[in-house]
Amino acid sequence: MAADSEELLRDVESVKNIMVARATGEATSSADCREFRMKLVKHPVVSKLLPRVVHTCRTLDEFWGVIKQVDRTYAGRRTHLAQEFDPVLTHLEQAGKTPADSTTGDVLRRVDSADVHELWQRAIERRTSDPQGAITLARTLLEAVCKHILDESGTEYDDKADLPKLYSLVASNLNLSPAQHIEPIFRQILGGCHSGVQGLGSLRSRLGDAHAQGKVQVKPAPRHAELAVNLAGTMATFLLATWEARGE
Repeated sequence: MAADSEELLRDVESVKNIMVARATGEATSSADCREFRMKLVKHPVVSKLLPRVVHTCRTLDEFWGVIKQVDRTYAGRRTHLAQEFDPVLTHLEQAGKTPADSTTGDVLRRVDSADVHELWQRAIERRTSDPQGAITLARTLLEAVCKHILDESGTEYDDKADLPKLYSLVASNLNLSPAQHIEPIFRQILGGCHSGVQGLGSLRSRLGDAHAQGKVQVKPAPRHAELAVNLAGTMATFLLATWEARGE
C-alpha cells in the first residue's frame, strides 16, 4: 500500500473510531476529530467516499444530534457507521492498485536499474494524490526503459532525444516498427503502440508538471494519471519482454 494511502487510511479509521465512541457513550476528543475531518474533506478523492455525516457535522455535538436519531441502540449505531465508512475504507485498503501494477512491477524488478523500479513505484503512488507528478514520472519511466534497452543492445542515441525518438530506435532494434511487417494486423497494432507513446509525450507536455502553464491551466484528474501510468507500464513491460525473448 502506498504511503499516502496508509496515512489516509489511518485518518479515516480515527474519525470512524471517534464517531463510534461518541455514538456509544464513550469519551472522545473533539480536537482530534476536527483535525482529521478537515484533512479528509479536502481530499479530492476521499471526500467523495466519506459518509455524508462527516461533511454535514462539523462538531461531535452536531454528530450526536444526528446519530441518536438513526438508531436508539449502541449496536445499531455501530452497524450503521460500519456500513457508512465501508466504501472509503475499502478504497484505501486496496490503495488504488490494479492487477497490472504487480505484474509490471515484477517485470521492472528484473531490470538492472534501481531507478527504473523506483520510477514505477513513485508513479503508481502518485496517480491519485499528485496526477501531474504521476504523468511526468510515467514518461520518465518509459524513457528510462528505452535507454536501458538501447544501452544493452549497444545502440547509440542522443541522450537528449525525446521519448518518441527513443521509442522509434528501440522499436526498430526489436523489430517492432510497423514498417518492418507485412501482415496488416501487426502493422495496425504496432502503429497503435507508436501512437500511444507519442500520445504519452503529448499528455505529459500538456498535463504534466514538467513545463510551466499559461493563464488557462489544465489540471489533470486521477483518471488522466491512471491512463498515463498504465500506458507507460504496459509499454515498458512489452518492450522488456520482447528484449528478453531475443536472448532465449
